[in-house]
Amino acid sequence: MSKTITIKLIKTGPKSGPFTLKDVWGNVIASGVTVDQVSSGISYVVNDDINLITISSEGNCAYQKTFPVTTITESEYQNTTVNTVYTGCVWRHIFDHDIYNSFYGNLAPYIIEYPFAYQYQDEILQFVKDYSKVYKYTVDPYGISNDVSKVELDNAWFNKAVLYNGQQSSGVLVLVPKPINNLKSYLQYPIFNIDSKTITYTKADNFYNYNTFWSIVKEKSQPLFIRTCQSLSLDKEVNQINMDYGTRSFNKSPLRAKELRIRHTLDNRSDIHIVSQFIITPSQISYL
Repeated sequence: MSKTITIKLIKTGPKSGPFTLKDVWGNVIASGVTVDQVSSGISYVVNDDINLITISSEGNCAYQKTFPVTTITESEYQNTTVNTVYTGCVWRHIFDHDIYNSFYGNLAPYIIEYPFAYQYQDEILQFVKDYSKVYKYTVDPYGISNDVSKVELDNAWFNKAVLYNGQQSSGVLVLVPKPINNLKSYLQYPIFNIDSKTITYTKADNFYNYNTFWSIVKEKSQPLFIRTCQSLSLDKEVNQINMDYGTRSFNKSPLRAKELRIRHTLDNRSDIHIVSQFIITPSQISYL
């Protein structure tokens, strides 16, 4: 025998979902169910002996709850409204001693942005020198971070950068270490991707250095950034529609203004600890 059940949540969060629905035996009824579907009501055919349904949210704020299968009238179902609750997840920190920007398996980007203001005349950015320390820690037999045995790395750093001012932007620069003793591999850079440009960085005299950037903005009348839908902790993301990641062989506008902002991001790993200290942006006065 089988029966039809209708699942409709009466309380949920704005960032909940996607959901996985399971019966009392742990069998998956449906997966990838959106918050809109369970808010408006969605029906499934299950065995007649199913009296409990487990709803699991598989998003960044993971949780699960089990509800009994009950009978209500049609009017009660129609009058049921969804209440959106704005509550946050509570993260337990210093639980894993060898990871940093990762919370319960979800990678959170580490972003730092430096503002620069020049004097009366416009200045052209030449290259970027960043003084940061990148550490990788080990875990002792007791499961505690071993600060004494930390290692300072030369081939790990931020993996993305965005350089911009009021009207210009470099777009997303993907940063990779410069190939050592491999000229053939090095000559492949820069690599022009659909939504980014991959360039190399070097570490010399404890400074991380990179260049190979220019403004790729299509229309100055369009915004350089847009609001992100990923997390409230991320204030903005590059407006990729207004960026041209082509080669631009004869039209490479330098970053030239009375101000500059450099935005560094680490979002592809969580096993290193970056200690950001200061940054230098050598520039020259523009007399144009």
